[in-house]
Amino acid sequence: MPVSRCWDRADGGVLLRVRLTPNARRAGISEVVTLDDGVCWLAVSVTAVPEKGKANDALTKLLAKSLKRPRSAIEIARGTTSRMKRIRIEGDPGEIEASLERVIAAT
Repeated sequence: MPVSRCWDRADGGVLLRVRLTPNARRAGISEVVTLDDGVCWLAVSVTAVPEKGKANDALTKLLAKSLKRPRSAIEIARGTTSRMKRIRIEGDPGEIEASLERVIAAT
């Protein structure tokens, strides 16, 4: 089954769409969700609370570990105070896409 793309290629990397659930019981990447507007988002949960950037910090750590990328290559491009975030992942787009497909297939 093909993977629904929740990212777009960008100069020097990929822009990933993430729907974050903070203060969850378990941290992890759960699924790709399609909203009513037809846009796909990667559903990610973290146990950190959404205070003082703790949930955002936990999100970047989780993505770095899951995608086997350096944490310095991952930044929140949009949505620092929203559940809906755009994450910029620096690096070779082909490698990043392969990592995303692997992680999503494992959910």
